[in-house]
Amino acid sequence: MSAQSMADDPELDELRRRKMAQLQQDAASQHAEAQARAQQNAQMDAARKAILRQILTEEARSRLTRLAMARPEVAQNVEDQLIALAQSGRVRGQIDDATLRDLLARIVPTKRDINITRK
Repeated sequence: MSAQSMADDPELDELRRRKMAQLQQDAASQHAEAQARAQQNAQMDAARKAILRQILTEEARSRLTRLAMARPEVAQNVEDQLIALAQSGRVRGQIDDATLRDLLARIVPTKRDINITRK
């Protein structure tokens, strides 16, 4: 077949159109899934914040926010534990800053001193 006859081939054109339509459809479905996941994550984050707002005083929330800036994984762990306590009904009233500090002292691992001796 010559190059001109391949370019004029209606079957090849149809295959290209189908492939392009399939790629566009796949991209659209991936975009929709990503949007759904983002919306679900936003709803879960809003629910977490609402629970924390109910069980923590303003000072305790402020401390937890500062901790999240410095050590996000520790703050996430503390938030998870506080939410679990609240959902199980083990939190009476609001947790104040002093109580949160006590909880953090038990949860956050102490720093190890590292001594380097040179010979």
